[in-house]
Amino acid sequence: MLITITRKACLCKPSAEQLLISIEELLPIIEEIKYSGVELTATRQVQLDALSRALHDGHELAGKVLASSRWNVYKNLQLSRKMEKVEKKISRFLRGPLQAHILADVHHVRFETTERFDRLDGSNRRLEQRLGSMKIGGSGEGWWLEGFGVKIDDEEPYECSLLKVGMELGKRKVKDMVLDRDDLVVIGINGIGGSGKTTLAREICRDDEVRSYYNNKILFLTVSQSPNVEQLRQQIWDFISDSKLNGCSDIAYQWPLQYNPWNTVTPILLVLDDVWSLPVLNQLIIRVPGCKILVVSRIKFQSDVLNATHELELLREEDAISLFCHTAFGRTSIPPGSDENLIKQIVEKCKGLPLALKVIGASLRDQSEMYWEGAKKRLSRAQPICDSHELELLNRMRLSVDYLSAKVRDCFLDLGCFPEDKKIPLDVLINIWTELHDIDEEDAFAIIVELSSKNLLTLVKDSRDGDTYSSKCEILVSQHDVLRDLAIHMSSLESVNQRRWLVMPRREDGIPKEWERNLDQPFHARIVSIHTGEMREMDWSKMEFPKAEVLILNFDSTDYFLPPFIENMPKLRALVLINYLNSTKTAQLHNLSVLAKSTNLRSLWFKKVTIPQLPKITLPLTNLRKISLILCKIDLKDQSELDLSHLFPRLAELTMDHCIEMTRLPSSICQVKTLKSLSITNCEIEELPSDLGKLLFLQILRVYACPKLKTIPSGIKNLIWLEHIDISQCVALHCLNEEIGGCVSLKEIDMRECLQIKRLPKSAAWLRSLRRVVCDDEVSWQWKEIEKEVPGLCVQVMEQNHDLEWLKE
Repeated sequence: MLITITRKACLCKPSAEQLLISIEELLPIIEEIKYSGVELTATRQVQLDALSRALHDGHELAGKVLASSRWNVYKNLQLSRKMEKVEKKISRFLRGPLQAHILADVHHVRFETTERFDRLDGSNRRLEQRLGSMKIGGSGEGWWLEGFGVKIDDEEPYECSLLKVGMELGKRKVKDMVLDRDDLVVIGINGIGGSGKTTLAREICRDDEVRSYYNNKILFLTVSQSPNVEQLRQQIWDFISDSKLNGCSDIAYQWPLQYNPWNTVTPILLVLDDVWSLPVLNQLIIRVPGCKILVVSRIKFQSDVLNATHELELLREEDAISLFCHTAFGRTSIPPGSDENLIKQIVEKCKGLPLALKVIGASLRDQSEMYWEGAKKRLSRAQPICDSHELELLNRMRLSVDYLSAKVRDCFLDLGCFPEDKKIPLDVLINIWTELHDIDEEDAFAIIVELSSKNLLTLVKDSRDGDTYSSKCEILVSQHDVLRDLAIHMSSLESVNQRRWLVMPRREDGIPKEWERNLDQPFHARIVSIHTGEMREMDWSKMEFPKAEVLILNFDSTDYFLPPFIENMPKLRALVLINYLNSTKTAQLHNLSVLAKSTNLRSLWFKKVTIPQLPKITLPLTNLRKISLILCKIDLKDQSELDLSHLFPRLAELTMDHCIEMTRLPSSICQVKTLKSLSITNCEIEELPSDLGKLLFLQILRVYACPKLKTIPSGIKNLIWLEHIDISQCVALHCLNEEIGGCVSLKEIDMRECLQIKRLPKSAAWLRSLRRVVCDDEVSWQWKEIEKEVPGLCVQVMEQNHDLEWLKE
């Protein structure tokens, strides 16, 4: 062994020299691939980044070996082992992933070659048709070809009837911005992947009126996810210089533009397609008189970057049918003798997304009616029609997701756990993400905004949305069904027992067969989502979820038995229970005692259920921090026996919204010393507990839209940590309590639409921490008097607002 160690240490330097030569040959090639400007998939980019880092580390390691003393055997031995690891890592990549890269590139080249030959055939046909009408002339400054002045890279064939479907309105709006609005310099076209953004932009470029206005001086550039910014800048500069000085420019390239080197104002249209980031966009915007820039992106850029934006809407039913039929049958209407109802059902599943309509229509072309029926069923289960449908549609759509950071991507995949065509309460998402991804509420809301800005979800705005203290139970999130299908597809690539996300779409007849076949093994999902109808005890199977941290139970029935397997979820941190029954009735909940063993449970979110008497839970939920009850009925008989401080000793947030039969809170709520947020909204509550002042650590008190509430207890003066109080729309409330001045930490009061409050208490002037008051016009003058005495106070007068749109869900 000593001889072996010595030999390895002695051969260390020759090995380092050989490694250095290999790295110096390989590293420039890898860097050239990375920064060539050719768009790479996220997976390839990550692999190449990892290889590049390994090569740089190897280069640094070889340098250390060469600098090391040959007599330091131990150090040379350690360095030798590290070199062996680097060599193995590089060798593994060259023998494994690199070969797969080459195979994929060959496949792409074959596909693109076939596609380009098809384009050439189409171009030849169009060229033959146009040669007869083409004018060729001269102007003393050179020759020109009418109709070929527009520069569009990678131009696609123009399929008239296919591209114009549902596009006329959007085209008209963008044309108005491009032609008639001199005040708009940078204009955006925005929409989700596959909604037809690039198609609309190309249609604008081909429009005769647009081409005439810009004298065919239109440059169309595809930016992509991995752009060569310097090369794009050079193209833009060359084109603008050519256009300004009719091809005779001798002005040196300069960027950013320090001054306008051209004395002419020439209309130029620059189209930047497929822009993925704001830093790249900022580097490509050039301010030149007469130049307008049209930015096409999936991302919603801010108004300080874009002067105006046109957001693409999804197709209406009539246009969706036309586009689907064009792809499936080669005509823009349903063919005679076809099953009209079946076609409309399949079109409805595409939810107006042009890409989905085209891909699914192409997948069904020339197929039998039985195949169509099977396709409809598979679509309804969020499954692909066939491999080609799945690969083309989902791979095109997942570009938007691959570009996200790992944590934001996981949050996007979580959205697949909710039923299609249903809005998701923002509060639910934040509860799940704070428990599952170890982030705080502010970070969770920032992720919502980021996903919304990238058109991966839609945030349904609320009048209070974004306020620091706003309630999130009435703010909703929606998502296109194709994006939901993508989330389910991406989260279901592993075997059913190994998936991090385990999702069961709506079923009436028990669990999926794939689950049944694997019941003998534990399921290792961290988030489990199950959608059923009515469930009884015998309907549940015995399953083990040792790693599950979130359980989402979606159902629609008037009776529901909580699954016994909750006992086999030792890590359960969040339970979401949502009844989607289209009725005013709540579901009777059974087996609530199964939660007694969920010692790690931190969050409960229930909607439209009737909760039995709480004392039947024999053990306290010692780690429960948040309870949210929406449209629930609660059995509060024998309140004297109810000790909430024993059942929920660490409860920090209690939210009850639209619990109509709730007329008073149990007095024991005031014994929950850890409570920081109490939100009782849209309820028939008549009074708050007289001992409310015992909640010494309460920071948020929200009792808005409680029409029967008449007073606020005097104990409020003891809430010295209270920061926010919301009594808006409490129409029976006569006054703010005279002792409210004791709330020395109070920062915000929302008292809009409190019609009975005509006078403010004198102690309101003592609220020196107050920074914002939202009120009606009637009392605004009194607050404005106090505003003069309280530095930093802002009084905001609001108009009446009644929004019950969310109740439709």
